[in-house]
Amino acid sequence: METAATQLSDEIRSRGLERYALELETDGLTIVPPEVTGVTSDFVDHCTEKLLERFTEMTDGCPISIEEGPTGELTWPEEMPASPLSGKDAPLPTQMLIQQLLQLDRCFRDLAVNPVVDALIDHLMGPVSVFGGGKARRLSSSNSFVKWQGDYGYGELLGLHCDQGASPLPWGHRALTANATWCLTDYSKEDGALAYVPGSHKSNAHPVQPWAAKKAVPAEAPRGSAVIFPGSTWHGAFPKLTPGLRLNAVAYYRHSSVLPQENLKITMRDEPWEDCDNPEIMRELLGFDDRFPYEAQTQPVPTLASSGSAR
Repeated sequence: METAATQLSDEIRSRGLERYALELETDGLTIVPPEVTGVTSDFVDHCTEKLLERFTEMTDGCPISIEEGPTGELTWPEEMPASPLSGKDAPLPTQMLIQQLLQLDRCFRDLAVNPVVDALIDHLMGPVSVFGGGKARRLSSSNSFVKWQGDYGYGELLGLHCDQGASPLPWGHRALTANATWCLTDYSKEDGALAYVPGSHKSNAHPVQPWAAKKAVPAEAPRGSAVIFPGSTWHGAFPKLTPGLRLNAVAYYRHSSVLPQENLKITMRDEPWEDCDNPEIMRELLGFDDRFPYEAQTQPVPTLASSGSAR
């Protein structure tokens, strides 16, 4: 049981995750190494292979590798929407987002239900206090940032933001969203690692610039690590100054009261969602049994009594 004194669940304690839970509370970010999550090098290789194949498919055949990045000439759409993270005068991007990873391969579904990450996400979001209780964490989306060399990145302000920024203030202690970034390549500052401001989650407010960018540090982590942080942490990314790719797979979670980025309850209905390490957790994360949003009448409806029984 969770206690007011420690706020640590039995699952956190039984898995020996106290250190990572404490880092989430104090720093607003923790890095869980692969020897703790159980992710193997072969598994990371498989995830990487699937993402590189998908990149080539989506870009009409552009070759790509971890060592060199994209090796073909890429043309972006003529009318590119301005990125809220890098500004209207930014050069063309040096990264691409691959969306809907849960439908792409089982490996990404397995990452979403990893028991170590699930315990830490549950620590951030806590239980549901109504409608029978249960855990509040749900999946919002599953994406990959494919990032190659470029001096600009998000610009001098590093694209710092809060993931739960669309939710109205004030925010409370419980995370409204949370991010588990699986590093499929080594993360370092020069290689374009995630940038964050330690302790910024305690402000429960949006980043204050340019002060925030000056305080940002890299989340440096070896390949196979999971970088976890709540939606209130100020974060962005450093530009990738080295050749090759910085690659990840992001499992993005939401509190059950928050709207998802992808309507997974619909988009995963006819997909092999049960083909994963823990179908029971996946069912919860997709919200298949949630009361809301409903798609048909859910409340009881009375019917007219028969004339013979009427009085």
